[in-house]
Amino acid sequence: MNTKASVPHPTKSAGSARSGLFRRLARDPVALVALLFLIVIVAAAVLAPLLAPFDPYDTNLRMRLRPPGGDHLLGTDTQGRDLLTRLLFGARTTLALGFASIMVGSLIGTSIGLAAAFYRRLEGPLMRLVDIMLSFPSILFGLALAAMLGVGMESLVIALGLSTAPPIARVARATATTVMQTEYMDGGRVIGLSDATLIRRYLLRNCAAPIVVYCSLQFGETILLAAALGFLGLGLQPPIAELGSIAAEGRSFIFLAPHVSTAASLLIFTIVLSCNLLGDAFRDLTDPRLLP
Repeated sequence: MNTKASVPHPTKSAGSARSGLFRRLARDPVALVALLFLIVIVAAAVLAPLLAPFDPYDTNLRMRLRPPGGDHLLGTDTQGRDLLTRLLFGARTTLALGFASIMVGSLIGTSIGLAAAFYRRLEGPLMRLVDIMLSFPSILFGLALAAMLGVGMESLVIALGLSTAPPIARVARATATTVMQTEYMDGGRVIGLSDATLIRRYLLRNCAAPIVVYCSLQFGETILLAAALGFLGLGLQPPIAELGSIAAEGRSFIFLAPHVSTAASLLIFTIVLSCNLLGDAFRDLTDPRLLP
C-alpha cells in the first residue's frame, strides 16, 4: 500500500493560479505601467555596454558640468564624463546590488521564519532576535553594518541583506504558522516524512507566494537604502558608477549644474516607485480577501 498517496498535494493547480494572476494583473493599468518602466530600465541596464555612447570612466575635465544637449544628451558630470552613460552603468550596478541583497535577505529571513514556525522551541529566541533587529530603523541598521564591514560589493550586499532579513522573517513566520495547521502537514508527519522533506515540499512551497510578494515590496526599499548609503559615502566608491554616489557627486554643484543630481535622483525615484506599485499590485492580487 502506498501511504504517500494519501497526502494531498497542495500545489496541484499552481499553473492555473499563475495564469489567473497574470490575467488579473493585465487588467491593472497602474501595475502595467510600473512593469513597463521596470522592464525598460532593467533592459537598458543589462545592455548598458551596448547602449552607452561613451566610456563610463573616460574623464575630460574640459567638458565638466556641461548642460544637456549636443553629443551629451544628459550633459556631463563633475569629471567631464557623459552623464547618460554613467546613469546606464549606475542603474546596472544599483539593480545588481539590490537583487543580490534581497536574495541574501530573503534566504536569511525565510530560513529564520520557517524554522521559528516549524520548531516551536526555537520560536521565542529567533523572533526575539528579529524584534531586536527591527527596533533599529533600516537606514540606521544599514549604516552601522556598512561602517563595520567596510566598503566593497560583498560587504554592502551583506549589510543590505541583513537589513532586509528581519521583516521578511516575520512575514515568513506568520505565513508558515498558518500552513503548519493544515491537514497535509499533519498527514506528512503521520506517514513519517522527514523534517527536511516537510519543510521543502510542503511548508516552503505554500509560503513562497506571500514571501515573494513581500520581497518585491522590499526590493524598492533595498534600492533606496543602497542609494542612501552611496549618497553618504558608505556605498561603492568612485569611480564605480552607482546611482547614489552619482547623485552625491552633483550636490556640491546643485545650483551650477542641477542636472547631475536631478537625473540620478529621478532614476532612483522611478525604480523605487515602480517596484512599490508593482509590489502593491501583486499583494492585492494574491490576497484571498480581495479576490472576485
